[in-house]
Amino acid sequence: MLVSACLLGGRVRFDGRAKTVAADIVDRWRAEGRIVAHCPEVAGGLPVPRPPAEIEPGADARAVLEGRARILTPDGEDVTRHFVAGARAALAAAAGNGVRTALLKESSPSCGLNRVYDGTFTGATAPGPGVTALLLQDHGIAVFPESELEAADAHLRTPPADTRPPARAHDAPTGPANPSQAAPQMR
Repeated sequence: MLVSACLLGGRVRFDGRAKTVAADIVDRWRAEGRIVAHCPEVAGGLPVPRPPAEIEPGADARAVLEGRARILTPDGEDVTRHFVAGARAALAAAAGNGVRTALLKESSPSCGLNRVYDGTFTGATAPGPGVTALLLQDHGIAVFPESELEAADAHLRTPPADTRPPARAHDAPTGPANPSQAAPQMR
């Protein structure tokens, strides 16, 4: 389970604060050793604290990942490369740890899933994911916002789908002559 570090108490947000989620589910994930903490912005090279940043107005995360849009600070500094590098670092952390589920901070230009700040620095949001959430989804990782802990936990506990191709008739094992000696098939 890849989890935004700020949700785990990490003081990594732009303002140097955390957005800690105190929940029994998160405590259980910790106890089970399931959590991979990650802050894409810090992993991408941004300091703490730092100016806020938003995807430019009228653009979305897909445009950022494709190089057609930027992520800017209120003063117009282009910090896109840090956000993209952080998203790639999140994907690498997920891949390196066998992650198939992520719990990310909603509204962030990196981690937002359903909404991100709209680029006007007024507190208004626009629908759509942030760059990290989108990149993870593009690679088959199920992403959930912090408001959907139960759904994230249910996904985490659901065995991955069997990705093997269906067996063909001529691939059937011959097995023992006595079917009662056959080992049960695991799926």
